[in-house]
Amino acid sequence: MDGNRHARHVCGMTHADPDHPELRPEFQPGPPERPAWPAIAKGLRHRCPACGEGSLYTGYLKLVDTCPACGEDLSHARAEDGPAYLSILVTAKVMGTLMLVVFEAWQPPPLVLAGTFSVGVVAMALYLLPRFKGLMVGVQWAKRMHGF
Repeated sequence: MDGNRHARHVCGMTHADPDHPELRPEFQPGPPERPAWPAIAKGLRHRCPACGEGSLYTGYLKLVDTCPACGEDLSHARAEDGPAYLSILVTAKVMGTLMLVVFEAWQPPPLVLAGTFSVGVVAMALYLLPRFKGLMVGVQWAKRMHGF
């Protein structure tokens, strides 16, 4: 047995044939990532992560299939429950802390506190939800996830 022939085959990463030492297809490097921060900023503004011109949504949370400005295919985006989770997380942290501060400072009646903060929580969560969805679409586009 030729020891050099098997030395070229490291952990299944290369072919054992010394005449063709290229990487197997599953180990080929993918296309380079795109800049993430500009794509995230565009997503937060409800804009296409590729061009920043076209609208990201047709409704409140319904993504467009393709960008109306540049034609980028956005049908690959899979935000799932991520935006809702982030929206609830940030809203609960901010409003919970604010509720504690308001109660300690002024001690309003419980119904006033509950009513006021219930409206504030709903408003903040609904405001953040499409922005976090745009953020996730921007990250997926920049990292070339899910077929982008």
